[in-house]
Amino acid sequence: MLQNKKTFSYIPTFLSSITLNNRVTLQHDNTIHDGLVEKARDGDTNARASLYRLYIKAMFHLCVRITGNKNDAEDVLHDSFIYAFDHLYQITNTAAFGGWLRRIVVSNAIRFCKKGIKWSNLDEDYNQNGPNEEEPWWLDISMEAAHEAIKGLPDGCRQIFVLYVFEDYAHKEIAACLGLSESTSKSQYQRARQLLKERLIKLKEMYG
Repeated sequence: MLQNKKTFSYIPTFLSSITLNNRVTLQHDNTIHDGLVEKARDGDTNARASLYRLYIKAMFHLCVRITGNKNDAEDVLHDSFIYAFDHLYQITNTAAFGGWLRRIVVSNAIRFCKKGIKWSNLDEDYNQNGPNEEEPWWLDISMEAAHEAIKGLPDGCRQIFVLYVFEDYAHKEIAACLGLSESTSKSQYQRARQLLKERLIKLKEMYG
């Protein structure tokens, strides 16, 4: 089932649509997968090129959301595809290639970001009650505006937000991946939500 109960109940409706679309993008025909992955595993360069074309757009957007910029995203993506093609022998279920590739990309993006962020400086005491979302403030906000706002979130809270909302990581898992306390992960997630709300409301007021 694509709809994640945690995601849908903790973030505005329009963001759940981004999450849903993002996951649907990776659901390609299993028959196509089986043939391409098997050929790619045997070293067929055309099959590898086809897999690259199938997944490059979705994986690039994922990298940009985590790293926050296109240049770093391209570096992470380059390394991720090289690693994936070098380790295709690990796949026993060829239809699961998309999820397997996604985990590689997320892992590499996290590793990349850990180098440049002083995680120890993140605030653990941000208001964890979160913004009041009784008012449907997200109405009429485009997907493009939402993506741009997410990319513009500060380092630290952006990665946590993306992992929690888009990748379905629990705060305990995020804390373990990033070397944080669970309370820091929760507080930075709330910070990201509040900043996202403020920025999107401001854009809506400026441009209608």
